[in-house]
Amino acid sequence: MLLYRGWPHLGFMLAQTLHSRLRRVSIVAATVAPITLAAAGVTVRAEPGVAPFDGSLQRLAEILGALHYLRNICGANEGQKWRNEMQSLVDAEAPSGERRLRMIASFNRGYRGYQQSYRTCTPTADLVIRRYLEEGSKIAREMTARYAN
Repeated sequence: MLLYRGWPHLGFMLAQTLHSRLRRVSIVAATVAPITLAAAGVTVRAEPGVAPFDGSLQRLAEILGALHYLRNICGANEGQKWRNEMQSLVDAEAPSGERRLRMIASFNRGYRGYQQSYRTCTPTADLVIRRYLEEGSKIAREMTARYAN
């Protein structure tokens, strides 16, 4: 099934935009976390409680989980793309500990929430995909703008 009938490439373009922004967020997260910890006087080996961007990361993780499920049932044929994006983000930001577990739980919540509601692609699922691609791009753009410098 094509996403966005009439605009078959819109879903692909939004997905590509989010993909490129997620790459930047991974780089920013890998750079900002040690700086944030150092500024807080925390050693690198200590588990940080909460980074200033954790809420945004958890929301992004939830969106990625939802996209991983919904894009698959809507025929995007992307395989493990969204799961792999999440794995890259987790590896860059929280390679172990409680923060990692929170990020993974957010991804799983996004995936399972739609798995319970949707068995096939519907116009509503297409709408959710489009909105999540836009929201994910916005979060990634804002995080990059705020924490990259």
